[in-house]
Amino acid sequence: MSYILLIASVFIGSILVFIIKPSKKIVRLLLAFSGAYLLSVTVLHLLPEVYAETTEYKKIGIFILVGIIIQSVLESFSKGAEHGHIHIHSDGKEFPTLLFVSLCLHAFSEGLPIHNTGDNLLWAIIVHKIPIAIVLTTFLIQTKYSKKITFIFLSAFALMSPLGLLLGDKIPFFTTYATEITALIIGVFLHISTIILFEGSENHKFNLQKFIAILLGVLLTIFTL
Repeated sequence: MSYILLIASVFIGSILVFIIKPSKKIVRLLLAFSGAYLLSVTVLHLLPEVYAETTEYKKIGIFILVGIIIQSVLESFSKGAEHGHIHIHSDGKEFPTLLFVSLCLHAFSEGLPIHNTGDNLLWAIIVHKIPIAIVLTTFLIQTKYSKKITFIFLSAFALMSPLGLLLGDKIPFFTTYATEITALIIGVFLHISTIILFEGSENHKFNLQKFIAILLGVLLTIFTL
């Protein structure tokens, strides 16, 4: 069921683009909600769980910091797609290979620790992927890639997290170092979620709608997970 939910989350986001064509404002609010949910799951569930599994606190902290650094490097190639802002211009003639590879690596790594953390991480990834899929699909449509390329791109992206989940559960290396891998992903999530939440609002003004979306994401985590 976890595999189906991970794949479906990407295609739900894509289908929404074709059915209701959500405005930039709606997408920003969805991103704020997902960022708050992701951050809340990381702070309230993943961090306590990973520290409870070891007494080597400094090592875990180092892996978290490494995760933040790795995500920073990946974003230099993906142009910010992981947090909903693709800063890239394309005329549809040249396929954005670096963006594709970076996003797939990111999605694959997200799936690796799911078997060790359970539904908390699974739902955080699902909630995160829907608005990202909306942004990706919109980008691919606007850059006039063919329907075939768009479908292949989105399908590959949708399969990466399930692949990570499968290998994370079956490959001995990933099961042996599950705690360290989870710490890495915590760093990745901290980087992504804080960028989503704290990217400069227009003129740094208080945005009530964004605040409500963030509050809902936090409250949903507190009362449901």
